[in-house]
Amino acid sequence: MPFQNVLDSTMHYRELGGTGAPIVFLHGNPTSSYLWRNVMPAIGHGRLLAPDLIGMGESGKPAIDYTFADHARYLDAWFDALDLDDVVLVGHDWGGALAFDWASRHPDRVRGIAFTEAIIKPMSWDELPQDGRALFRAIKTEGVGESMILDDDAFLRQGLPTTVTTPLSEEDMAAYTQPYPTRESRLPQLRWARSLPLGGEPADVVAWIEAFDRWLATSVEVPKLLIGFRPGTGTMWTAETVAWCAKNVAALEIVEHEEVAGHHTPEDQPLAIAADVESWLAKLAG
Repeated sequence: MPFQNVLDSTMHYRELGGTGAPIVFLHGNPTSSYLWRNVMPAIGHGRLLAPDLIGMGESGKPAIDYTFADHARYLDAWFDALDLDDVVLVGHDWGGALAFDWASRHPDRVRGIAFTEAIIKPMSWDELPQDGRALFRAIKTEGVGESMILDDDAFLRQGLPTTVTTPLSEEDMAAYTQPYPTRESRLPQLRWARSLPLGGEPADVVAWIEAFDRWLATSVEVPKLLIGFRPGTGTMWTAETVAWCAKNVAALEIVEHEEVAGHHTPEDQPLAIAADVESWLAKLAG
């Protein structure tokens, strides 16, 4: 799998196919492009690419703060280095937020956006279930979050296996954990977890999200696809979120499945996601 020199570091990415318009798959926290391993081969056309976000997976780990702005900056450079245009974006979790952000700032280079379990709007603490509120209050507490994520690697080793309905194999867990052998290497996971926009904080992340939300509400020329499943553990798929998207995202198609999935839907339902994207792309082409 290839690497691309990006700014002062490198970004690793998966690539399948070599012809047609690019379809770019963006992962979230605490995963990597490995998340898309069973989705990409099930899509039968296009140039399929899935980068590891900077500091994550096999990508380089430069000495940066790993803010949302940092991730956007490195991702911008990766898109530019590969000269990607007429792009379809497929995003999960923070990968969805980065997809919305990139599209909002490069509207002439995007053909459509599909997303599942994505960070799409600022949230109140009450929108989280009670156990979720307790978890993220702990993560956002100085010293406690460092102990949980940097020292104990809890977000990956405990959080990931409990937010899927399909058990992860030892091989899968090894693929996800191998890039994070040290306390320092896990900093991106902590930064992402603390970036969850709750109660108006962090203010910089809320500002980024509000900016792309304004674009999502008005970009009638860019088709969008929301893919959801019957809620499993850790899911962000709620009736309220779906209703918000239906009201506030222009040119949106919503697909709701009866099958169950946890938060990491590409782990639980990769073939359904691939089929939805394929069907949606066929309609766009028709």
